[in-house]
Amino acid sequence: MSLNIVLIEPEIPNNTGNIGRLSLAAGANLHLVKPFGFELSDKRVKRAGLDYWQHLSLTIYESQEEFFQKHQGKPMAFLSSHGSQDHWSIDYEEDMFLIFGKESVGLSSEITDRHADQLFKIPMHSDHIRSLNIANAVSIVVYEGLRRLSK
Repeated sequence: MSLNIVLIEPEIPNNTGNIGRLSLAAGANLHLVKPFGFELSDKRVKRAGLDYWQHLSLTIYESQEEFFQKHQGKPMAFLSSHGSQDHWSIDYEEDMFLIFGKESVGLSSEITDRHADQLFKIPMHSDHIRSLNIANAVSIVVYEGLRRLSK
């Protein structure tokens, strides 16, 4: 059983390191789409991922265009605080791509407009918060997927 975690233009090395560690724990593949807000060699990426980083299934793309062209037609779910459907509505499939945007602004409007029917959110019950930390959001969505696929 495998899912694909996609980070489009990640900005914060600690988050990417933590998500790498989560990917390994969940048996997921990690896909990183440039440009990054840091260097992958940054010690904060390695520290957050500890010594697990070397064991990741990691693919790096030079651009969004490269990523979408390579995976055209594959099952995808896009996560955004602007989604109209809760993440519980995702029809999880083997090898599905779970796509997350950058920490500061999320997914671009170009992506959310193009994939509006595949746009999901994690419910938040307070008006005092805009979004969750991306590492927490990825954890919630990935482990819900693993739970559903294990039935």
